[in-house]
Amino acid sequence: MRISALDKETLARRNLEVARTLHQPSAPHAVRDLFLSGLATLPIPPRRARSNRVLVIRPDHLGDVLLMTPALQFIKRERPETELHVICGAWAADVLARYDEVDVVLTLDFPGFQRQGRSRRGNPYLRAIDSARMLRRIGYDSALIMRPDHWWGAMLAFLAGIEERIGYDNANVAPFLTGRSPHQYEHAVLQNLHLAQFWLGAPHNRDIELNLTVDPADAAAVDQLLADRGIDVATPIICIHPGAGMPSKLWQSDKWAEVADQVARRHNVTIIFTGSSPEQAVIEDIAGGMTAASCSVAGETSAGQLAALYRRARAVLGPDSGAMHVAAAVHTPTVTLFGPADPIEFAPWGDRRKHAAITSTIACRPCRILDWRDDSLAYHPCVRDISVCQVLEALQRVSGAEAPTVSARIL
Repeated sequence: MRISALDKETLARRNLEVARTLHQPSAPHAVRDLFLSGLATLPIPPRRARSNRVLVIRPDHLGDVLLMTPALQFIKRERPETELHVICGAWAADVLARYDEVDVVLTLDFPGFQRQGRSRRGNPYLRAIDSARMLRRIGYDSALIMRPDHWWGAMLAFLAGIEERIGYDNANVAPFLTGRSPHQYEHAVLQNLHLAQFWLGAPHNRDIELNLTVDPADAAAVDQLLADRGIDVATPIICIHPGAGMPSKLWQSDKWAEVADQVARRHNVTIIFTGSSPEQAVIEDIAGGMTAASCSVAGETSAGQLAALYRRARAVLGPDSGAMHVAAAVHTPTVTLFGPADPIEFAPWGDRRKHAAITSTIACRPCRILDWRDDSLAYHPCVRDISVCQVLEALQRVSGAEAPTVSARIL
């Protein structure tokens, strides 16, 4: 059902009001925040022995972790003698291990950061106490909580007795911190760098690049994976990653099928679909509506192999997801469809001529509410209103752009 312009205005007003309510702390959250404020006053004994180690806490999924890597490189460049540890979800460990600046990667089953169906039950406070014991045994002088609203990570650093705890000046995070940096409305890469600058007391004066090294073994594995499907290294490919973490981010299968057919014909390429194993059903639905041949490697690639595949591609298309940041990190042009998330903060990083972020014109976006499970998706058409023409025109722009000559610079 199409929504008229007038209906869209009414719908946008309705969604803005609902989003405003959802962004306000609920009664349980208000009680939790009072508890956290009290917890932060406990006399937790610090670990006094100096270790020259700093712990970076980042619970998010792969894309957000990648957007943190320029800050990690900045920290190591400014303090090369520091032993840099990062604690993340298991899904990001392999990628982080590829960065020479990271000395140790620790993994943790962070509460609230598992995909649907994978969440582990348990009391988050007891889990924090257990994890804090482990961190105390290792010993850290400083901790940087890179996610702006991550009260659990700030509490973890506090319980671990880490003397210097740096994070953003958010209400439920700040009580656990010894240093608070303002949270600025800007791209996540810049947010992370500004937090690092705040801790280091030094400006970042270099061009900011997002780079992910491709392992030759991963490249060889991808060559073999495609060869098994009759696609040799000389075959030009464009990748489509139609899945995303939340239904509110997804585009219609029939539109993807039309885009894939037109891209295959106009650009004389083979379409490769990527995704996780559960997304194979969506990919089959898209492929079933196509006339052009295509290939799916969903569920068959590691994060490193996905990077190797994307490096081979002429472009990568998809909704807002970590896959698009992987593509940007290997310097492949991207076309990303944005709905509830804000491209000002989360667009793939790089030369704007090589990366297109597409949005609809509905006035309630970006609402920054990713999970509308208690509301019908029919009320949230921000991604689905994006047209096939918008995607095809964006692909033409980024695939025809000249190679970048200069990276963005932090101000």
